[in-house]
Amino acid sequence: MAKEFTYRGKTVAELQKMDLKDFAKLVPARQRRTLTRGFTDAQKKLLKKVQATKEGKYSKNLRTHCRGIVIIPDMIGLKILVHNGKTFMPVVVTEEMLGHYLGEMVLTRQRVQHSAPGVGATKSSAAFSVK
Repeated sequence: MAKEFTYRGKTVAELQKMDLKDFAKLVPARQRRTLTRGFTDAQKKLLKKVQATKEGKYSKNLRTHCRGIVIIPDMIGLKILVHNGKTFMPVVVTEEMLGHYLGEMVLTRQRVQHSAPGVGATKSSAAFSVK
């Protein structure tokens, strides 16, 4: 039998019924400060789209540049496209992501991939033509 997920002793159903101020008491200090200070206009717009998607009124993909928003219980189960600086990367929000920032789930830097050495990299490459 699979163990039911709990966040600080609360199940997902209890967390979704909870008020945002009560949820803020459960998260770590940095996230609690972010939640108590309130959301920016862009974050409020994203939360309205999240509510509309939950109700079935909004059917488009949720695309956002708000990487600094804390993942709250209302977002669980949604697919949100988060901007990484170049493209929008899909993130499916799960229970384990609660209390983290949305930007943590999308990396902004890619792994360096080198191909062949360039002209002038070695002494033997001077023998090749530049063309």
